[in-house]
Amino acid sequence: MSDGAADRWQFDERALALTCASHSSEPVHRELAEGMLRQVGLTESALACGPHPPLGPAIAEGWCGIGITMSPCWSNCSGKHAGMLALALHHEWPIAGYQNQGHPVQERILQEVSRWTGVPSEQLLQAVDGCTTVCFGLPLEAMALAYARFASSKEPAAVRLRTAMVRHPDLVAGSGRPCTDIMTAGAGRLVAKIGADGIYCAGAVPEGLGIAVKVEDGDMRSSSVALPRAAATTRSPHPVEARSGHAPRRPSRDTPNWSPETPGVW
Repeated sequence: MSDGAADRWQFDERALALTCASHSSEPVHRELAEGMLRQVGLTESALACGPHPPLGPAIAEGWCGIGITMSPCWSNCSGKHAGMLALALHHEWPIAGYQNQGHPVQERILQEVSRWTGVPSEQLLQAVDGCTTVCFGLPLEAMALAYARFASSKEPAAVRLRTAMVRHPDLVAGSGRPCTDIMTAGAGRLVAKIGADGIYCAGAVPEGLGIAVKVEDGDMRSSSVALPRAAATTRSPHPVEARSGHAPRRPSRDTPNWSPETPGVW
């Protein structure tokens, strides 16, 4: 955003939302990612992220049922990767290896992660994410600080990305997904984004309250329940129970054992 790549490639608000997404591989998500690649003159063969079973339950069930062969745009991170490629082309950096540690794209991301979290770049742990690009290890407090800053920032780039997320929560995750439900219920006053291995973060707009949750064993089902509960008990005047007075739909699932009985619901 701040480097001018989004404007150069004429990414609209929907495209910006997808660059922030871990989407559900719904048709709208895949088509938007493909469109972003066309705008920069590439095809999905340039994406380093590989396909995986969709995060959206309905899409995952349909995919299993009819045996679709998935392509890289099915990756929940395809929007982010399209954004990385757009940044590389904008700066005339090579697109080969754009996902790897040490590539100029990843060095630029590292600068921003350091700036928003307050953690010096040399202290940020770097590893390979499931989508093949770099992921970062840092304290929960720093994650919460980054979301607090993002939620309250008046920097034009941050405002545009934040606005894109809250106006298009369906593109940040998808139907029935907690990120989408939380931001929809928040009515523009909450940004929320899932991470990997039990990480979930949110920020209250415009108060600048950041929340970061980590489930120690990495269980993603638990983090999606814990974040709304944590947000509802914060000091923010706009907790996750939005002004409409109803809470977003929280995940609930039977937990069966090997007998016909159902011992519990979480």
